Amino acid sequence: MNKKVLKYLFWAAVAVVLVYFCVRNIDDWTEFVNDLVQCSWGWVIVSIVLGVLSQAIRALRWQMLLRPLDPKISFITCFNAYNICMVVNLAVPRAGEFARMGIVAKNSSAGADKALGTIVVERLWDIIFLMLMTALVLALKWEDFGAVLTNTFASGGSGSSILFLVGGFTLLVVILVLLSWLLRNKGSFWAKVWGFITGIGQGLQSFRQMKKGWLFILYTFILWSIYWLMSAAILQAMHELPGMTDLGMVDALFLSLVGSLSSMLPVPGGFGVYHIMVADSLATLRSAITAETAMVYAVLNHESQVLMQALCGLGSYIHESFFRRGR
Repeated sequence: MNKKVLKYLFWAAVAVVLVYFCVRNIDDWTEFVNDLVQCSWGWVIVSIVLGVLSQAIRALRWQMLLRPLDPKISFITCFNAYNICMVVNLAVPRAGEFARMGIVAKNSSAGADKALGTIVVERLWDIIFLMLMTALVLALKWEDFGAVLTNTFASGGSGSSILFLVGGFTLLVVILVLLSWLLRNKGSFWAKVWGFITGIGQGLQSFRQMKKGWLFILYTFILWSIYWLMSAAILQAMHELPGMTDLGMVDALFLSLVGSLSSMLPVPGGFGVYHIMVADSLATLRSAITAETAMVYAVLNHESQVLMQALCGLGSYIHESFFRRGR
């Protein structure tokens, strides 16, 4: 069996197990359903609209990185590529990045290798803002959030798994770069690998080459602010539920942070791992919040965005497959 298929099946199985553990924590399904019914669904729609806006901001930001490589690249190419990327990631973790590289390579003069370099730059800036957001949360309310983060990412938990994955991946990349450099003149295969890596390097330099770098940073700030507002909108939708009335914007920022950290684990669509980490964190924040109510928050936030990504991805796929192909 193909190794990629085995990898997908493994992480899909992990997602199934995690979803099981989520469901197992719900003792009273009647309370869970009643909480869902009592939510203000208008705020859920606000969160979905904000999600679409975040996709557009990501496309604008990526377009800025790609313009030094192809000045004519269009916003719609970047927007469609990112939407399709997110849908593919729902099924196969991280595979969406290759899908958006392919769309850019097909619709612009920027090659897939250079596009990959810009994706790395994009991720690095996201990590920087994630770290800044973490520092802000802990500075604002260490007494509330410090213990929760410590428990959530305790030794042997999700935090160690993330560190293991990041460390292992980094080591493999370093070995590959060294081998391809040493063997670049020893055969066509290694020459192509080295050429691909140098193309990534050109993509990495795109940030220095683009105009108005301050605008890219502003877009990144707006993007993470939107994620914060999306979390706040879901809290507002549940404002009347027991234990939820005194949660505010700082709590929304914290829950947004936990959700972002959960995405580092390559589980299809974040199913299970997001729900466990976010619901446990919310229940730990307030003793009055039951496991059922905490899970309602996780389900509303996650599934509303999955729905948004699926609809945007479908629209972009139709546009790429039929309208652009026919021109």
